[in-house]
Amino acid sequence: MQKKECFYLGKIVKKYSFKGEVILKLDTDEPAIYENLDAVFLDLGKKLLPFFIENSLLQKGNQLRIRFEDVKNEEDADAILKTDVYLPLNLLPKLKGDQFYFHEIIGFMLKDVNYGEVGIITSINDKTAQDLFVIEKENSEILIPMIDDFIKKIDRKNKIVLVKTPEGLIEMNND
Repeated sequence: MQKKECFYLGKIVKKYSFKGEVILKLDTDEPAIYENLDAVFLDLGKKLLPFFIENSLLQKGNQLRIRFEDVKNEEDADAILKTDVYLPLNLLPKLKGDQFYFHEIIGFMLKDVNYGEVGIITSINDKTAQDLFVIEKENSEILIPMIDDFIKKIDRKNKIVLVKTPEGLIEMNND
């Protein structure tokens, strides 16, 4: 399994017991969906390796206590601490309407109600205080804030994100 075929589920943040249990901090708004998983992929040495789950229990909102089949003691648990955890993309819950996953809209055309076609979404910058659409147009980069009020429609069939940005925002990016 390769990372491009998966989504980030969370990180193993600490040991729970001397029997090898660990705490996975889930990166999701709906942690209960992931309480009864059979397996996950751990990012160990730049490879995603499957780890099978004996049992798990949701705790403290977004923390999942896990006992893996092959993690039997504290030493085994230490070896997987601070490890990123992934699941295959086909396990993501389907979103409806104008909800979307960041990876889903890469390659979509971004259109503005007033401006028209802005360009192709090449990535999402989520490293800033405000998530940004990164759009490529004629060898330049345009950044548009991902604000709910700006997003008018997600057209999955035609691969279009329709937005309504404040007057001058797109032109300011083009300069």
